[in-house]
Amino acid sequence: MTTVRTLVAALCLCALGLLPLPSFAATELVLWHAYRAEEKAALEKVVAEYNAANAAKGIKVTTLAVPYDAYADKISATVPRGKGPDLFIFAQDRLGGWIESGNTVEPIDFYLDDATKKRFIPSTMEAMTYRGTTYGLPLNYKVITLIYNKKLVPVPPKTTGELVKLAKTLTDKKAGRFGLAYAYSDFYYHAALMNGFGGGVFGANVTPTLNSAQNVKSLELMMKWLEKDGIVPTEPSTALITALFNEGKAAMVFSGPWFLGEVAKGVDYGLARLPILDEAGGKPMSPWMTVEGVYVAAPSKNKEAAYDFARFLTEASSAKTLALEGRQSPSNQAVYSDAKVAADPQLKAMREQVEVAVPMPNVPEMSMVWSPATSAMNAIVKKASTPKAAMDVAQKAVAKDVANLRKK
Repeated sequence: MTTVRTLVAALCLCALGLLPLPSFAATELVLWHAYRAEEKAALEKVVAEYNAANAAKGIKVTTLAVPYDAYADKISATVPRGKGPDLFIFAQDRLGGWIESGNTVEPIDFYLDDATKKRFIPSTMEAMTYRGTTYGLPLNYKVITLIYNKKLVPVPPKTTGELVKLAKTLTDKKAGRFGLAYAYSDFYYHAALMNGFGGGVFGANVTPTLNSAQNVKSLELMMKWLEKDGIVPTEPSTALITALFNEGKAAMVFSGPWFLGEVAKGVDYGLARLPILDEAGGKPMSPWMTVEGVYVAAPSKNKEAAYDFARFLTEASSAKTLALEGRQSPSNQAVYSDAKVAADPQLKAMREQVEVAVPMPNVPEMSMVWSPATSAMNAIVKKASTPKAAMDVAQKAVAKDVANLRKK
C-alpha cells in the first residue's frame, strides 16, 4: 500500500511540474543493409526523417551496413537464432530459401492493406510474394538496359535488326572497336534474350526447363552476334567492356545502373530500352529484374513498429530521396510523376525498361541453376558444345539437384 501511495504522490507532483515525467523504455529498431556511398547516405537521410517524426513515440531506427559479400550468409546464420536485426534489405532471389528454412522472414499479409499494395509497380510486388504469401515491401529494382555513346550512336536502335546493322558499321576488330559489348557469357545478362524468346529456367511446379526450344534459340542468336555478325568482343569480361566503352571503342552496352558509376566523365552517354527481338516475332528483350525488398525479421519483438518503418521507407517522399540522392530506381509508382524524377534520364529509362522485365525466380531451386548454367554458357561461347547439347547437360544437372532437394 505504501508503494502505491508513493507512486500516486509522485505522479501528482509530475502533474504539478514539481517532478520530471518518468521515462519509459524506447523502441529501438535495427535495420541491416549493404549500401555504400550515395545509396547509404540517402537511406540514412530517410531514417533520420523517420526518427525525427517518431521521437515523441520513443521509436528510433538504427542502421548497420553489412559488407555485401558476407551479407546473405550473415542473415542465414543470425536471424533465425534471434541474433539479427528487426528489418533487413535484400534482393528477392534468396527469399524462398529463407522462408523454407524458417524463422527468418515474417509474412506481412496481416499488416498489408490494398492502398499500400497499389503504391508499387505490380511486378515488384510479385517479387515479394512466395507461394501466395507476401513477405516484404519492394523498395527498389535493378534491370539491365541499353547504354550507348551519343557521339557514336545519335539514335539508339529499337529492334535487333537495327542493332546489328548499326553495330556492324561501328565494328573494326583490327582496331579493337565493337558496335556492341556486354557480358553475354553470363547467364544473368543472357536472360534478356532468353525471356524475350519466351524461355526461362522453370515451368509449372518449378520444373527445370533449361533445354527448352526457346532457350536454345536465344543462345543461337547470341552466337550469331558473336560468330557471323562479329559485333561483340570475344572476351566479354566486365573490365574489358568498361574499358572499351570509356575509350569510345564500344558504341553500345547492355548493363545496369551499377555500370554507370564506372563510366568516365568525358563520355556522353544515353539510355534506352533494350531492342525488340525481330527473331522472336517482335517480342521485347526482357531482362531479369532484381527487387530489393524490406523484410521484417521473424524473431523481431517489435514487428508492428518494424512494418510501420518499412511502409515509411517505401512511401513516395522517401522514394524521391532514394531516387535523386541515392540513384536508386524505387518500386513506388507515384514517385515517377515527380517533375525532378521524371526529368532524370537514368530513372526514366529504368522505369520504361522494367515494364517488360521479368522478376528473377525467388524459389530455393534457383540457387541450383547458376553453376550448371554458367558451365553451359562457357562451353557454348568457347565452341566446346552446341547450345542444345550444353543446355541438355545443364538441364540434367539441375533436375537432379532439384529432385534431391525435394527428398529432404
